[in-house]
Parts: sequence; C-alpha cells; structure tokens
Amino acid sequence: MSRNKQPSEVHPSDEVGIVLDNPRSYRRLRAALLLRRSRPLYRELATLTRARRGDDAADIGCGPGDLVAALADRVGPDGSVVGIDPSPEMIDHATAHALPNSRFERAAAQDLPLSDESVDVVTSTFVMHHIPQADRDAALAGMFRVLRPGGTVLLADAHPSGPILPILIRAMSRSAARHTSDGVAGHADPIDAIDIRRYIPDLTRQGFTSVEFRTVGSSTGALVGRKPGRAG
Repeated sequence: MSRNKQPSEVHPSDEVGIVLDNPRSYRRLRAALLLRRSRPLYRELATLTRARRGDDAADIGCGPGDLVAALADRVGPDGSVVGIDPSPEMIDHATAHALPNSRFERAAAQDLPLSDESVDVVTSTFVMHHIPQADRDAALAGMFRVLRPGGTVLLADAHPSGPILPILIRAMSRSAARHTSDGVAGHADPIDAIDIRRYIPDLTRQGFTSVEFRTVGSSTGALVGRKPGRAG
C-alpha cells in the first residue's frame, strides 16, 4: 500500500452503517444535495425544536457540528448541547470549533452514551439512511430513552420531491459505493430511507406523540414529535 494513500472519506461498517469522515467533503456534498447554504437551514431546524434557554439537547450523527452550534446558540450559556458521531475525524473537527456550552462524543446512533431522560431535545439530521436498516428501530428507541418527558425529537433529511433531487441522491449513492465496498447498498435504501416521512409509524411505535411533517425550504423534510409527559 502506498504511503501516500489517503483514507476513505466514506466507509461502511457492519455495526455502525455508512460513516462520513471528511468535514469539508461532507459540507460540499450537503450543499449540492440541499441546493442551499447550510447555516440558515440549521437555524430553521433548531427553531423547529422549540428548544429554550437553559435546555439540554443532543444531536445524533452530528457530523462537523453545524446543528450543534445552532442549538447551542438557542439554548444559551445555561443550556448544553452534546453532539454524537461515529467518525473520529468529525468529532475532532467539531471539538476544535465547539462553543463553550457544547461538547462531542464518539458513538453510533444505535448505542447512545447518554443517561436516561437527560436531554430536553434530541435531533438527528441527514442520518437515518446511513444506519443499517435492522438498527434503525434501536436508534429511535435510544432517542426516546434519553429524552425527558415532554421533550422534543426532530428528524430531518433531504425531501425527495420533484425530478432533480432523486437523481442527485442516486448519483451520490453511486459515488459512495465507489469509495466503499460493494456492501454499501445493504446499509441504505437511498430514496425510500431519505424520505423522512417513512419514519412516522416508527416514531409512533416507539411512543412519540404529535408527530408532524414539516418542509424546510424546498429540499428538506422534518418530523417533529414529543415524548409524552410533563411539560418541559
């Protein structure tokens, strides 16, 4: 093996799913997929969570930490946000740019290192289709477990409407397959899994209530639900 060979930016794991390792490449890919700048998008998603000053939040599959930053700004210095991601490169990058009220931990979405009922808001954006299908229920169950009663869950992904976005998704899936093994297709069903609306029954089955679908701009869909219980 050449000493100059660079590590793959995308790789699959039988236990974790598809892992994206390069923050810069990830942001370019996301910009192409969403056809918009990400900072306003993440501000809108943070607003959808209705996180308040002093809340504690967790972003699952946080990547380079963009939504963590938006949530940290929203909850303020008396609140806290933890970002979870399986990629050490993403965690290192996010930690280097972390706000004072945020921190990052390396873990898979289906094995969260958080205590029961420890956060008021849990988010996971552009992540579910990277998780092996057999483990997606475990990831959602973990989100329910770590939320306090009355807490909010938000799932978001590219909204595959119109003729262009599905073409982009398929192209990026083929690109990922070239950078990984032939088994990458077993970890994701790109079009169906990216349509976040498919997880409405799964969230309901886990115990979430008042699950609603929202569109954010023209290319992102979000589900917002609540864990039953006392008001936050």
